[in-house]
Amino acid sequence: MELRVLRYFVAVAEELNITKAADKLNISQPPLSSQIKALEQELDTVLFIRGKRHLQLTDSGKLLYRRAKEILSLSDKASDEVRLMGKKMNGTISIGLVEGSAPDIASKWIESFIGKYPDIKFRIMDGNSDELIERLRSGLINLAVITAPCDQTLLNSFKVGQEKMTAFMSKDNPLSALPGDTLDLSLLKNQPLIVPSREAMNDMIYKWFAEIGCEPRIVCRMDNYLDVAALAGCNVGISLFPKTSYVLNRQIVAKEIVNSGRYVEYLFVWLKGKPLPLADETFIDFVKKSL
Repeated sequence: MELRVLRYFVAVAEELNITKAADKLNISQPPLSSQIKALEQELDTVLFIRGKRHLQLTDSGKLLYRRAKEILSLSDKASDEVRLMGKKMNGTISIGLVEGSAPDIASKWIESFIGKYPDIKFRIMDGNSDELIERLRSGLINLAVITAPCDQTLLNSFKVGQEKMTAFMSKDNPLSALPGDTLDLSLLKNQPLIVPSREAMNDMIYKWFAEIGCEPRIVCRMDNYLDVAALAGCNVGISLFPKTSYVLNRQIVAKEIVNSGRYVEYLFVWLKGKPLPLADETFIDFVKKSL
């Protein structure tokens, strides 16, 4: 199968009309019809069900369409990369980083990537996961590291790290005097809690408490870790946040939640169906290989 023929097939599969596909490809209809028939003969299968006005993909046609899109995308990407061989890759990569471990995780990638591509610059924005997702949608950033979960229908994603959820409390809270630097979730029953404002995180926390037969007593939902530390230090409540949200504060004691599965995952994400600059795609591949 030639790439040219695959491009013809993809155009017909997307238009489901030979005339419209021919116009899109800027060729005449008879040669296009002949190429599609020749492709079906070559593959010894029927790719389209012919109707009076429209075509319909068969199961074989649907499979070939998915594979053809992948092949053509890889071909275009390879062509771009080969053209850039010997040239300096430049540009600015815009990435959002959720508070917590994300900056620490991403700093290692950024350092190594700039070492390999010194003309690349980064523009970094912070915020909570929902804010970063909205910035992806609006085009302010192309890439982000957020906390799980995420909408798999909207975002491409892969896991880049995880960390324990931690209870931050005032040293005046009786739980702070317990030996060790860990805490069982059951000890937080009926305790006033300060939790992240993101709905997905709230749902996760409610699920954890349901597993021990109670509901969390949430008195405040917040985003900014500095404000969380201030409230926890003043004994307003015990905050449940990722471990690296800890802010040096003599009034705060931090204890990891020991129960299995009480952690937060960090995901590298970008919008589905949105073409990315070569620098961004190269950075995504670079991060995947570094894991």
